Amino acid sequence: MKRFIVTGGGTSGHINPAISIADALASHYGPEEGCEIIFTGRKEGLEGELVPKAGYELKDITAKPFPMKPSARMVKAFAANLKGKKQCKQIIKDFKPDAVIGTGGYVCAPLLEAAASMKVPVIIHEANAFPGRANRWLGRKADLVLTGFPNLEKDFPKADKVICTGNPIRANVAGTDAAACREKLGLKEGDKMVFAMGGSLGSKTINDFVIKAASEERFKDVKFVLGTGKQQSSKIAQDVVLPDNLETHEYITNPNEYMAAADVSLTRSGAVTCAETAAIGSCSVLIPYPYAAHDHQTYNASAFADVGGCVLMKDADVVEGKLGDVLENLLNDESKRMSMRANAKKLAVLDCDEKIVKAIGELIGE
Repeated sequence: MKRFIVTGGGTSGHINPAISIADALASHYGPEEGCEIIFTGRKEGLEGELVPKAGYELKDITAKPFPMKPSARMVKAFAANLKGKKQCKQIIKDFKPDAVIGTGGYVCAPLLEAAASMKVPVIIHEANAFPGRANRWLGRKADLVLTGFPNLEKDFPKADKVICTGNPIRANVAGTDAAACREKLGLKEGDKMVFAMGGSLGSKTINDFVIKAASEERFKDVKFVLGTGKQQSSKIAQDVVLPDNLETHEYITNPNEYMAAADVSLTRSGAVTCAETAAIGSCSVLIPYPYAAHDHQTYNASAFADVGGCVLMKDADVVEGKLGDVLENLLNDESKRMSMRANAKKLAVLDCDEKIVKAIGELIGE
């Protein structure tokens, strides 16, 4: 029986890879040896919703983010994480994992630090082209770092081993059939659809653009589907009268189906979104979140733009009104859309699960 404790939280960009890795391990070890996996995190965070929905137990722990600059919050964060580390030590003692795995976010710190102090193998998965603050800090204690993009060894100089595996995606994403998805969503031949999503928390820039665009005469025959995000949904519901050709959802659990069905997708360029864009072969305008740490989303999107696999547009350019013409041109140019889809697919790493499982197996002495 193999046992793993997995952690990652705050945003779907940390949680979904964690769930995908857990699924891959359960699939690999379950049929023969058996595999037991639990998660740690904050029940009040997004992981408190998504992890149980994926079928895994979530152990609630205490954790707080450390501020970028010294302040009174630093003391509270230190105290919270010290408490969380103590909780995680007890969880590790009771569960006896073969390894612990973190995918990013401040909720990782208590578990990974506890594991390192107890000589339990520590594994980190870094999804982005520019590593996050938590993973770079915790990478000093990692036995194995798995990366979504190549050439990140310099960012983890103290990790025992760094391997590029690509980014894990849900098993049902690769090979998502566009025709079947269009039929499921009620789209007929010739219908145009735009899918937009600003991540699990939402994007005011993307939301504002879509609501305005859907009301414009030139897009009157286009269906827009918008994932508003949890932070933006209530404001939109209260303040905006939506046009008939716009369908909104607070959170979309199956974005792959919408991305496959859409003629054009408008999204941020988080690592998971980029991995799904490649696996599906989506025609996408990638709009990096401008306040991401070290501008890592621009690094992610640039990998696609460099091979003609997306249109990369700055958030500020969308605010200034430059996206409308770009979207109109894409909707009217099928050959351009097909070319972008093919180029995006070139970046897909479809054996990511196998690479991750193999690397973890070698670490724990499979």
